[in-house]
Amino acid sequence: MSLSKRALAELIGTFWLVLGGCGSAVLAAGIPDLGLGYLGVSFAFGLTVVTMAYAIGHISGCHLNPAISIGLVAGGRFSAKELPHYIIAQVLGAILAALLIHTIASGMQGYTGGLASNGFAEHSPHGYSMMAGLITEIVMTAMFLFIIMGATDKRAPAGLAPLAIGFTLVLIHLISIPVTNTSVNPARSTGPALIEGGIALQQLWLFWLAPIVGAVIGALAYKCVSED
Repeated sequence: MSLSKRALAELIGTFWLVLGGCGSAVLAAGIPDLGLGYLGVSFAFGLTVVTMAYAIGHISGCHLNPAISIGLVAGGRFSAKELPHYIIAQVLGAILAALLIHTIASGMQGYTGGLASNGFAEHSPHGYSMMAGLITEIVMTAMFLFIIMGATDKRAPAGLAPLAIGFTLVLIHLISIPVTNTSVNPARSTGPALIEGGIALQQLWLFWLAPIVGAVIGALAYKCVSED
């Protein structure tokens, strides 16, 4: 499969991730008595990964996340020379999804422009500090990469990786939505931040730095325990 087609698959996949995850948070989470809440949004993010993994996993590997792509390079599973194509595609997909969510949400009376952006301190859902957010994002992404590496290992049970990875993302969100609104994905953070601007954009650096550091740690940890 050509690199351009794989990159296009990543764009579509990341678009679906942000549309499903952030879209559920913006459009459906807060409806009184009927809203999805944190639990529903957590499952929405996980379901986007499960569905898209089955759809494009055999085409692009279904990274949907610059930190995952970088972590897989660190783990020896992906070529560094293909990183720019994947990262650009992932970020573009996230931006397009954020634009679509904003367009739809703008038709709702009283909409204030929020797009489920990530943040810390005053922009954290429950006021968690920058250090708390940094640690959370590093650890969550490290565990995410560790499980991705294990679930996609050729020695792992065939065909079950999308479920393991999707449920991991659900669990990550259940833990960390209150802290940072859960990133573990620089593209997912970039799309909403670019449209929202303001503090979301000012704090975006953490949601590139922490997931990338965490992904590299997770990949190296898996290599350490899995190799003879």
